[in-house]
Amino acid sequence: NLRWQLNMYQLREERDIGGKALMNLISNMLYEKRFGPWFVSPIIGSIDKETGKVYLANTDLIGAPCEPKDYVVVGTCEDSLHGMCEALWREDMDKDELFECISQALLSSVDRDCLSGYGATVIVVTKDGQVIQRELKGRKD
Repeated sequence: NLRWQLNMYQLREERDIGGKALMNLISNMLYEKRFGPWFVSPIIGSIDKETGKVYLANTDLIGAPCEPKDYVVVGTCEDSLHGMCEALWREDMDKDELFECISQALLSSVDRDCLSGYGATVIVVTKDGQVIQRELKGRKD
């Protein structure tokens, strides 16, 4: 259904979908099915090709959007992640500093929440389109 919606957008608008439009599309899809079967909290991120401006948003289970200026967190350890991100995140970090910030926030928060799992995948996308993906291993007890 999502692929079909994206194809229809591209045919109708004659351009690729942007971050804001994708967030609205996903938000509407979640609200239409608010009683099931989707129980997800998606994170939507994009980089504008012309301006290089970053768009970052997430929605809750029924599609209510949240568009902060700095970062978004979702999941069972969301409260711990907010605290760690507020302490570690700052503007204009390079890709290595950003990876370290994300890694420390994730590992610290996941260790405090028994429902969060045993690790994470960190993906950093730079403005020039470089994608850096690394696996984090957490506690396994």
